[in-house]
Amino acid sequence: MTESAEDTARPAAPPAPHPAPADGGYPGARLRLLQDTARRGPDRRAALARLTDDWLAALLTAASAASGVPGAALVAVGGYGRGELSPRSDLDLLLLHDGRAAPAAVAALADQLWYPVWDLGIDLDHSVRTPAQARKAARDDLKVQLGLLDARHLAGDPTLTAALRTTAYADWRESAPRRLPELHDLWRERTDRQGELQYLLEPDLKEARGGLRDATALRAIAASWLADAPRDGLETARTRLLDTRDALHLVTGRATDRLTLQEQDQVAAALGLLDADTLLRQTYEAARTISYATDITWREAGRVLRARSVRPLLRGLLSGSRTAGKGERSPLAEGVVELDGEAVLARTARPERDPALILRAAAAAAQAQLPLSLHAVRRCAAAGAARPLPVPWPAEAREALVTLLGAGAPTVPVWESLEAEGIITRLLPDWERVRCRPQRNAVHTWTVDRHLVETAVRAAALTRRVHRPDLLLIAALLHDIGKGWPGDHSEAGETIARDTAARLGFDSRDTAVIATLVRHHLLLIETATRRDLDDPETLTAVATAVGSTGTLELLHALTEADALATGPAAWSAWRGDLVADLVRRVAAHLAGEDVPETWGTDEPTAEQERLAIEAARIGEPVLALHPRVDTPAAAPHDEAAAPEPVGVELLMAVPDRPRVLAAATGVLALHRLTVRAADLRTLGPVGEGHAHVLLLSWRVAAEYGSLPQAARLRADLVRALDGSLDIPARLAERERAYARRSRAALAPPPRVIAVPGSSRTATVIEVRAHDTHGLLHRIGCALDAAGVRVRSAHVSTLGADAVDTVYVTREDGSLLTDAAAGALAEALEDALR
Repeated sequence: MTESAEDTARPAAPPAPHPAPADGGYPGARLRLLQDTARRGPDRRAALARLTDDWLAALLTAASAASGVPGAALVAVGGYGRGELSPRSDLDLLLLHDGRAAPAAVAALADQLWYPVWDLGIDLDHSVRTPAQARKAARDDLKVQLGLLDARHLAGDPTLTAALRTTAYADWRESAPRRLPELHDLWRERTDRQGELQYLLEPDLKEARGGLRDATALRAIAASWLADAPRDGLETARTRLLDTRDALHLVTGRATDRLTLQEQDQVAAALGLLDADTLLRQTYEAARTISYATDITWREAGRVLRARSVRPLLRGLLSGSRTAGKGERSPLAEGVVELDGEAVLARTARPERDPALILRAAAAAAQAQLPLSLHAVRRCAAAGAARPLPVPWPAEAREALVTLLGAGAPTVPVWESLEAEGIITRLLPDWERVRCRPQRNAVHTWTVDRHLVETAVRAAALTRRVHRPDLLLIAALLHDIGKGWPGDHSEAGETIARDTAARLGFDSRDTAVIATLVRHHLLLIETATRRDLDDPETLTAVATAVGSTGTLELLHALTEADALATGPAAWSAWRGDLVADLVRRVAAHLAGEDVPETWGTDEPTAEQERLAIEAARIGEPVLALHPRVDTPAAAPHDEAAAPEPVGVELLMAVPDRPRVLAAATGVLALHRLTVRAADLRTLGPVGEGHAHVLLLSWRVAAEYGSLPQAARLRADLVRALDGSLDIPARLAERERAYARRSRAALAPPPRVIAVPGSSRTATVIEVRAHDTHGLLHRIGCALDAAGVRVRSAHVSTLGADAVDTVYVTREDGSLLTDAAAGALAEALEDALR
């Protein structure tokens, strides 16, 4: 609780603790309560509050007698006022006095209350005020005013507390038209700072959107008598978050609201849940309930304030309305009209006779960029339960779903309103398995279900590029639907997509296309970044999987939408160029066109050829650095497309010899260069001597500081190749120093696999590992130790994960046997552990 300048003087900081009573007293009873595994949830919180109430009441009784201040009351405010005491919660206390006692006596009374709390190491938020001072502080500080709405009498003169509560509620209702916009601004600022709890891998249970702070704000809005939140499931959601916070406090022994990854398994066990994913999913479900209630409540509050014609600031409060909302009805679709900034059902609408009405209303709302009214959603939900859509769906319902998905960003809030009332899982039964499902990958921004909707939003901006926008949007919605089932999610998703497409009423040909898109939605991005596009087998494999140029066109758009919806690390202009190049080559292959010779031979650019000739002439490495910035493509609802960090294109031309890859990657690691992508290939014969030259193209950025000069990189590369620079020793020394200063990241172990049948001219080895310092150097050393020749290498980094693919042969250029390839994969995996 915020203090004011009128507070009675007290010590600036707590003194050293006094010894605890020999019999344990309150501390002992508190400890026994927290250790009692039979007491959990609301029961334990209430018992802890009662125990603390009795202790503080006894303290006030003794202190009042000792200080001679009879006209005082001890009041719990905030969370303690609500009786929500988690194991490590602080105590929000207000000492009220009638102002008749001398300031010194009041200060002495306060000291005898606060010191015992400090002695136990309990955090204390305290103030000492008269009722008039408390009322003034509330007028000056919104947070103080909100805290007083939960004021609860603990001990002393109850008339002081009762009078304060009465005036606090009266003042709040009188000032609500002025205070609610301020409260809304705080809510938006907090959301921008903390994010949305329902999507965060490490959420703040209190401050994030949909957290406990929002649940408290809903109580305050209801107390204003201007609007009330939908109550269904709200108390259950709040209780679940409180229970999770209790377990978090007990597991960590700290007053924290941040549910970090390393503590989630323990918290799940403390709550009796199966695993951390179950914990996150339940947490997300609770957050969605609170977020949905918050959106509806703010919208209703804004409508009421507009109707009262309060000052212009309040006219558009959270409504998103394009009209003044004067009660006029504007038609949007059959049975759907706009009223007061919402899409509502027309007076003549009969959802019990029209099962497609809910999809038509949702599509109309999204297209008009309006929220769908709670009453309309609930009325259609009740009617849909009694009379569901026939299977297969009629064309009208299918077209309405496509229209909803094609609306872009406005689709999201409308979809969430349908999901909150259980309509989505009724329409698409397999949706339940991905609803609120977390994705434990830092590259992913959203849960699985929200990612699917976001992919459809991104795909909506690409519909002009494809011949069948409807198939693209449905595939976008379903592409990760298999993540709710065990095994490969693409394979499981293909089956689900085939069933769902048939359920929606698509014919067999369209159903087959949707199933193919879902099955191969990762094919283009993985092939473009991990495979050698100059290998004919690569193009043949993609063309065989896709089957037609029409499907390829759709898959190209789906790939981009999926990557954009994943997160900023998943897509860039560079990756887009790689995928576009692959699509161009595969399209030519499918069309039966001759592949241009430059594709098969991969003719070098003029810059690459110049470097290769120079390297062959002098017999030493030649380097060139070119600054580069990549800007990721932006979706229509992005305010701006933030460029990726500035890096460089580093070209190395090295006369062909052993250990080039290990030496080059070691030099990059020594200079703290982060490799975002790489490509290695052999050119030759080059120059008059007809020498073969290795050309290594790196896309790098400085880990910190400025980029090194090309001359320094070249000098170290020369030394590394001739053996005068001991790279392993230098890196090991740096790693030991780094380990002393940092805590190692928790990451799954590396995995190395041989990919048979991917090439007719080389053996393909794929490395998946945490992107640790010097990873590429360790890979290069292991390949050198195995005595294989690297024909080409392709490096791709997504967030903290690296996927590196190398094409290797024996020294004579032949493929490795299956046994040798397996042994090489095992050796690489052992070297990276």
